Amino acid sequence: MSEPARDKIIKVRVSAEEHETLKWRCPKARLAEWMREQCLNPDGDWVRQTKKAEPADPALLRQLAGIGNNLNQIARKVNTGDWAGLDRVAVVAALAAVERELSELRAMHR
Repeated sequence: MSEPARDKIIKVRVSAEEHETLKWRCPKARLAEWMREQCLNPDGDWVRQTKKAEPADPALLRQLAGIGNNLNQIARKVNTGDWAGLDRVAVVAALAAVERELSELRAMHR
């Protein structure tokens, strides 16, 4: 059986240290041949890994949903125009505080 035509090129950049490690692990004279065997092995235990979202705490999700509902109610009330100027300033200040706290939470969980 003849070798399949290999007309596609995959460039893989590695550091000098990584290159030396690959050559050290490779039992063959040709690194590309060994890498094909390792990566395309039909008998290997290959499972396509997808990155799944970390499970979230249900209590946290309930709290976030409640915050979202409150924000929607505030936005609806503000948009009616029934609020005095000072009420609007208080709401904007409260929303700014919420935004700061959410930014801190986001930074902590990166």
